[in-house]
Amino acid sequence: MGGHRRVKRTFHKGQELRLTIEDMAFGGKGIARVETEKGPFVVFVQNAFPGQVVDVQVAKCKSRHAECRLLRVVEPADFEVDIPYQPIPGAPYATVPMEKQHEWKARTALDLYRKIGEVEDLDTLYQGFVPSPLDWHYRNKMEYSFSEIRHDLETDEKVDDFGLGFKHRGTWWAVENLDADSGLFDALVESTLHKVREWCENTGLPAWHPPKREGFFRFLVVRKSYANDGLLVNLVTTSDAPLDAEGFVECIRGLWGDRVKGVLHTLNDDKGERVEAREGTSRVIWGDSTVTEVLHGLSFGISMGSFFQTNPTSAERLYAEVLSLALEGVENRPQDVIMDLFCGTGTIGQLVAKHANTPVVGVDIVPSAIEDAREAAKRNGLTGVEFVAADAGKFLLENPEYQGKIHTVILDPPRAGISPKTLRKVMRLGAQRLVYVSCNPA
Repeated sequence: MGGHRRVKRTFHKGQELRLTIEDMAFGGKGIARVETEKGPFVVFVQNAFPGQVVDVQVAKCKSRHAECRLLRVVEPADFEVDIPYQPIPGAPYATVPMEKQHEWKARTALDLYRKIGEVEDLDTLYQGFVPSPLDWHYRNKMEYSFSEIRHDLETDEKVDDFGLGFKHRGTWWAVENLDADSGLFDALVESTLHKVREWCENTGLPAWHPPKREGFFRFLVVRKSYANDGLLVNLVTTSDAPLDAEGFVECIRGLWGDRVKGVLHTLNDDKGERVEAREGTSRVIWGDSTVTEVLHGLSFGISMGSFFQTNPTSAERLYAEVLSLALEGVENRPQDVIMDLFCGTGTIGQLVAKHANTPVVGVDIVPSAIEDAREAAKRNGLTGVEFVAADAGKFLLENPEYQGKIHTVILDPPRAGISPKTLRKVMRLGAQRLVYVSCNPA
């Protein structure tokens, strides 16, 4: 009888290795090479970077490469620096000097265009790296997780304890308590987060237990406005018990004062580890449901669930580049439409409407984001822009009248990118220009 000969893998799943990281690939994967009988074998390690010696666990092994999970850094790279903040799992490059981070980002992105895109005149097309104005405290939103399983940083062990902070790297069930400023979000919020944890624990209600899928406290989400320093707070719990809403608001306002503009309570009984529930309710228990952000002179009301660029000071620079590209030549075709797909809260579309006397159509699948966009357009006195709540692909399919009438299509899709099917529909529009804001050039 015939059959497939089993291929012997270089490594097996779960095997632990000690590696020296030599290079970096796009997406933050460190590259190590292991000498084998067949020659050098490539190993990718997420969140590791050149110069580090690391312990890893094999997650997947193919015939030509392996994907590994970082367990711990045994030796740091010689260029790493000390930082005055609490290290967190989601910021593995915090100790890397910013100049080197910029160098890596530019090189790994350009390598994709050379190797995958086969772009030959890249040196002519590439116009340089545009850095963020802020190196620290640049984020406008942070999600903190509750768990009854805490990862103890001193012992490197899991303990049964009430935790609030960030998921320990490589786990979905254990959190590392955040006891000090991480340097990424807001210094006041993060330096006092342990007091929020104490208030929650003192209620006697348990944190969520991910393996058992039971508990009460699940997430704490905080949005920040860089325009007025305001905070919007969302406490996510199950419906297992009533929340002392008045007590929670008193705690939050006592810690963060008049900066608190609104407090929400979201019920989420889903078993999955997501803030947004498929079925659940969210209500304002104090103050407003939005915070206000200002970009390029326009005001935007941002609700808790709407997407907005997480680095607003950098977004201003990004949108200036987008406007420059999107509006080129538009004065010669004022009757044409500019279409903003995956528009979120309509930031780009409204900026275009402010600077161009041409119709603008924004499309996004999230109804609350479209509501925010419409409200912002009204507040900003913009009449030449329309926002539609719809799937981008379905919208293009159901509105063929736009074909041949588009000057520019602006694409700013979620991190995973635009689907090939939707992209084909975009190409059929026959637009004069296509401006793609991408988190992943591949």
